Amino acid sequence: MRLTQVTADESAYLAADEAVDHTHPRVRETAAGLMAGAEGDLAAYARSAYEFVRDTVPHSADVDDWRLTWQASDVLTRRIGICHSKSHALVALLRAEGVPAGFCYQKLDVLHGLVALRLPGSSRWVRQDARGNKPGVDARFSLDREQLAFAAWPEKGECDYPLLYAEPHPVVLRALRQATDRAHLWRLLDVAL
Repeated sequence: MRLTQVTADESAYLAADEAVDHTHPRVRETAAGLMAGAEGDLAAYARSAYEFVRDTVPHSADVDDWRLTWQASDVLTRRIGICHSKSHALVALLRAEGVPAGFCYQKLDVLHGLVALRLPGSSRWVRQDARGNKPGVDARFSLDREQLAFAAWPEKGECDYPLLYAEPHPVVLRALRQATDRAHLWRLLDVAL
């Protein structure tokens, strides 16, 4: 799927905010370590950041962890999060090293969070899903062809939203901040954008 509309200018996809706190020492330290391993290659760095979030930060529903996180630094410190939280962490890591990144969404059973990145020199935004793999879910980093955790089924009322946001959608942030537990969070995220 092609993202058909960005919602801000390029600089917004590099900015820090309360959720994407890429100036936080935990984010900076993690980004620096990943960049060292990528030897300065931004494509290799983007893959490493993606795989780090996908593979070392469990999706809380998969491991039955009821803690809720929403700030990138908290996700990286506590090493837990749902798809939206993990997206905040991945976007922060990407932006920390100058890779423009933003937020996009799918409407599945509940609202599902993805990211899109654009490597400098490229004109194409590519969606990535750092949700985390499990049996039946095989999301992978790719700059050529999307391999997301889930496909949207329009016949079931599901969809891929075509907008790319520079900041997490306000509905998502409100839900993450207000939820008392994951069950409450799912109810708050059972919305259409």
